[in-house]
Parts: sequence; C-alpha cells; structure tokens
Amino acid sequence: MSVAPTVLSGTSHTRAHGGFVAGTVAVLAIARNTFREAARNKILYSLLFFAILLIVSALALGELSMNEEVRMTRDLGLFGVDVFSVLIAIFVGVNLLYKELDLKTVYTILPKPIARWQFVLGKWLGMLVTLALQIAVMGVVLALVTVAQGAPLDAAIVKALWLLFVNVTVVTSVAILFSSFSSPFLSGFFSLGVFIVGRSVPDIRLVTARVGGSVGRAIDFVSYLVPNLHLFYPSGAIVGARQVSIHGQFVGADYLASVTAYGAGYSLLVLGLAVWIFRRRDFV
Repeated sequence: MSVAPTVLSGTSHTRAHGGFVAGTVAVLAIARNTFREAARNKILYSLLFFAILLIVSALALGELSMNEEVRMTRDLGLFGVDVFSVLIAIFVGVNLLYKELDLKTVYTILPKPIARWQFVLGKWLGMLVTLALQIAVMGVVLALVTVAQGAPLDAAIVKALWLLFVNVTVVTSVAILFSSFSSPFLSGFFSLGVFIVGRSVPDIRLVTARVGGSVGRAIDFVSYLVPNLHLFYPSGAIVGARQVSIHGQFVGADYLASVTAYGAGYSLLVLGLAVWIFRRRDFV
C-alpha cells in the first residue's frame, strides 16, 4: 500500500527535473541564436570599430598632456567603452523583441513548448554574452594601449570594466522592458533617457533637497525609481592607483559585491516586469 505514493512522488520529481532541464535547454538555445544574430549585425561592428578607434586615438591625445599620458588615455578609453557599450545595449536591446514581432518569427517560436519568460530570458542572456565579448575586446585594446605607454597591468582596469558590464546589464534590461510594449524608436528614446537620468541621480537628489515641496518630493521619488547608474562609472583619473576610486569612494571587494548585487537585482526586477507585459500581449 505504501509503494504507490513513493512511485508517484518519484515520478513527479523526475518530471520536474526533466522540465527544468528542458527549460534550461530552451533558454540557452534562444540565447545562442540571439548571440548569433547580434554577431551578424553590421551596425554593432561599426560601433565597436569607433570605440576601438577612440581608445587608440587616446594614445595620441595622451601625448599632448603634461606628464598625464596614462591617466588621459585611461580616462578617454573608459569613456569610450562606457558610451559605445551603452549605445550597443540600447540599439540591440530595443530590437530584441520587436524584431521577432515584426518578422512574425515569434508566431513560430511561442507555439512550441517554450514559455514566454524563457523566450525573454534567453534574449536577455544572449545579449549579455554579446556585450561581455564587446567589452572584453575594448578592454584588451585599452590595456594594450596603456602598456604601450609604459604603464603596468593591474586589476584596476578589470574592476572598471566589470562595473561597466553591470551598467550595461541594467541598461539592456530597461531596453527590453520598453521593447516589450513600444516601437524601437520610442524604446531607444526612453532607454537613453533612463540612462541619462540614472547617471545624474546624485545631482538630481541634491537639487530636490534644495527645492523641497511637492515638486521636489516628486522628482526625488523618480530618482529612486530609476537605476542609480552613477555607481557604475569609474573615475578614469584615478584608475591605475593602488585602489580604484569611484566618486570619492574606495572600491574594494565589498563595494564591487554590493554594486553588483544592486545591478543584478534591479535588472531581474525590470526583466520580470518585461516578462509580465510580454505574457499579456496578444499575438493573434
């Protein structure tokens, strides 16, 4: 009499395990296809080319400074990595879901045993792999340029590039959120606006503290609603020192861990909202 419950329990466990494996395979397959599509995007290569050109040009501009060659090169190089990685994240991110809808390919994908959250998550992961590769390439070029100037390799550049990657992780999630219900143009406009506001959060909060009143409280509420992207931008003027300083704070393992947790948490929250919106869309 006690065998049946045991068998049923084992069967349900096996089905759950099989469902998890199948879901993981589906997500990874979508991520792989997304990466392949992004790798064939000519505009993406154009942005990467201009980013590398800016980093290499920083070598010549650094020679014009007075004993600040390495600092200027790193400053301009990190600026290039930051700007172009964000542009890539926004440009590709706003088209991830809209392109599938516009080309009607979503009609052939979703009827298969693939949940919509798996579809969105796979697109997001594929985009993150693309961005990680782009930032790695730009980081290697920046490191080679600084080495050519006689600067030693250290962990400062790695820390800075990691923060910039977490930054574009958040931006990509925001871009996917807007693309789940809007056109690429509006999604790109909104995503760029969130990036600009997010990078200016400390200044906005300083202004609202002086303004006060209902207007100040409303603006202050918005500043806490958007991501605080100011946390992820390294100060190129100090990169290369023993401790990397970002906006007056010394960045150690605790800072990197807390900021990474913040970026991952915000990204997953926004991605969850995008999934909720995407699930409610009618594709008939």
